[in-house]
Amino acid sequence: MLWFLTQGRRLNRVYVAFMSVAFMMGVAGALQAPTLSLFLSREVEVRPFWVGLFYTVNAIVGILVSLWLAKRSDSRGDRRKLIMFCCLMAVANCVLFAFNRHYLTLITAGVLLASLANTAMPQIFALAREYADKSAREVVMFSSVMRAQLSLAWVIGPPLSFMLALNYGFTTMFLIAAGIFIISLAIITFALPSVERVEQPTDVALTQVSGWKDKNVRLLFIASMLMWTCNTMYIIDMPLWISQDLGLPDTLAGVLMGTAAGLEIPAMLLAGYCVKRFGKRRLMVLAVAAGVLFYLGLILFHSHEALLGLQIFNAIFIGIIAGIGMLWFQDLMPGRAGSATTLFTNSISTGVILAGVVQGALVESFGHFAVYWVIAGISLLTLVLTSRVKDV
Repeated sequence: MLWFLTQGRRLNRVYVAFMSVAFMMGVAGALQAPTLSLFLSREVEVRPFWVGLFYTVNAIVGILVSLWLAKRSDSRGDRRKLIMFCCLMAVANCVLFAFNRHYLTLITAGVLLASLANTAMPQIFALAREYADKSAREVVMFSSVMRAQLSLAWVIGPPLSFMLALNYGFTTMFLIAAGIFIISLAIITFALPSVERVEQPTDVALTQVSGWKDKNVRLLFIASMLMWTCNTMYIIDMPLWISQDLGLPDTLAGVLMGTAAGLEIPAMLLAGYCVKRFGKRRLMVLAVAAGVLFYLGLILFHSHEALLGLQIFNAIFIGIIAGIGMLWFQDLMPGRAGSATTLFTNSISTGVILAGVVQGALVESFGHFAVYWVIAGISLLTLVLTSRVKDV
């Protein structure tokens, strides 16, 4: 807060608008994502394979749409208007999911609307970076505080999502998310600035593939992809597993997700503080080792208290790889931060695609319990791969 007070009254209002939009849109997203597998299973009444397929198709379309819009946003038009358009698509997507229970419609029109909607958040961060650069203020601190809003949103969103969906119905939950997006749209329209576009160099494309020639970059990409495969398989399967197999309350899934998100914030901050002393490879190996313990713990311990306690390992795992992973890519590809960040985000998207297919097929053939044995095995492989990437 002291940082905000030093910015001047005019800048303060704009910065607070950025924070408000990041938090509110984060909450709206965190209302929808945690209960999606339950929604498809119970409301749309599809088999586990089709639940997993939905996540896979959603990730593939999301990659294509985000790449197209990102390229367009960097070359032409007003970025703020694109954010407003994406926010409108988010409202339309919420309304569609609120009143439609037809799988084919949801996996086509719904996925397209969701892909357009999900582009809003990276565009908001891009606009915030451009504005901070133009105003010559604390860019790193500004970005860090904005990212903290997303983590805070995921502390609040998942428990609220399960409470609304289970007590008042999915229609109410999606309509509340739509209302939050409408308020966000109003803030974007009246409070966020338009920033004059800075001309980008034309030779960026030449650097996009060169990093892939490095063995360490390839290893880190595969390891990162597998990390996010494990995490996404857990997120897809866990709400169904604890209610159908373990007989625990449905609301526990939201509590577990919110607890992990809350613990991730200090894990991120502590990792940032320790990275200079211990190096990125040691911290990433520690993170993946915590992930291995978490997934093995899910196989062995199934009580309410044990699942809550295991979230400490989950938070260490996700909190570190989400922050340090991107920096490690950038260090392995000096002078190519854009390409490195793209590889990191693509590893996440590829992990989501793989997770949707594997989770659905496993549950369909062997049941939910098999998912956690496979995740544990993948996490062990990831630990080996991560330990072989050089430190920088």
